[in-house]
Amino acid sequence: MTTKRRGVFVTLDGPAGVGKTTTTRLLHEYLANRGYRVHATAEPSHSALGETARHNTETYRGYTLACLVAADRYYHLETEVRPHLESGHIVLCDRYVASSFVLQCMDGVPLPFVEAINGAADRPDLSIILQAPPTVTAKRVAARGAHDRFHSGEDSGRQETELYEEAARRLTRWQHPVVAVDTGEASPVDIATYLTDRIADLVDRLTEEAATA
Repeated sequence: MTTKRRGVFVTLDGPAGVGKTTTTRLLHEYLANRGYRVHATAEPSHSALGETARHNTETYRGYTLACLVAADRYYHLETEVRPHLESGHIVLCDRYVASSFVLQCMDGVPLPFVEAINGAADRPDLSIILQAPPTVTAKRVAARGAHDRFHSGEDSGRQETELYEEAARRLTRWQHPVVAVDTGEASPVDIATYLTDRIADLVDRLTEEAATA
């Protein structure tokens, strides 16, 4: 009797301008080319909740925005992430809990509150933290344009970088499998190739464990 194996949940977080969207897109392409079933998504999601959180950071702040983002996360898990995992996909999520640790804290929300409202969120099978020097990310954000009020130059980039380093340590303490990657000098192709290998190895290992369970 063959047991259908659940998919693999991979999240990507990091400061603005670090390359999350590009890396997610390339991972989707490279993993699909290897024959894996892949679903790429993002947070805030494209639900009504997510669109409200994404496009109204000037209106909603502090505790209000933190709760809105968390509510969207739980809805996203329920309606999109879990169904694709149950059907055996690798789910790639551009931004997850680590981004709440960083952005909500930058917005003045105490970390224990952020931890509490996100405490029931599903644990990823792999949490990828992308990092780069603040001078690099600030130039990238300036070239493309800031998406919201959190990204206002090199100073905010430096704060984000430091908070993501702490977020990676916090996720490790929560027993999230974490891999940190510096995108400052490596090419997007090299980064995506490296992470594709890591994810493929993870999928193979989990498949083998499921087969022998």
